[in-house]
Amino acid sequence: MTTALYPGSFDPITLGHLNIIRRASKIFDRVIVCVMKNREKTPMFTIEERMDMVRRSTARFGNVETATTDKLLAEYAKQFDGAVIVKGLRAVSDFDYEFQIALVNKKMNPDLETLFLTSSEKYTFLSSTVVKEMAAYGADLKEFVPVEIMQDVIEKTKNRRQTEK
Repeated sequence: MTTALYPGSFDPITLGHLNIIRRASKIFDRVIVCVMKNREKTPMFTIEERMDMVRRSTARFGNVETATTDKLLAEYAKQFDGAVIVKGLRAVSDFDYEFQIALVNKKMNPDLETLFLTSSEKYTFLSSTVVKEMAAYGADLKEFVPVEIMQDVIEKTKNRRQTEK
């Protein structure tokens, strides 16, 4: 059984993420969406909230699971025989960064491969940062986040605005 690990902060999960997950679920027997902590970002949602949103957004895919780890991804992947990391690429700048990370992961875990999936054209502009900015201005999010989590994003944004006043 081939296992793919799709790591990210998913703060929140977007339709672009979901597109990569759907495509990976057709390639691999098992896809584990791994909600990671990014030390360079201050998340809007807790790890538990992000995992819940990912679970609800991916429930339609029978071979997709959600996990988290406080280990480096290359170390975490060692528990899955023949695991492959899946990363979505929106632009050349994504490739530069992700290629460096793939090389580091390979150095730490020589059996670990990384598969890059290019973003579908309609999602090349989309990121969790864009979603949060749009939500802050009350924009319609239906083209950007899964319907299962839209209200979560709206409520969290509303609560943050109220606490900032």
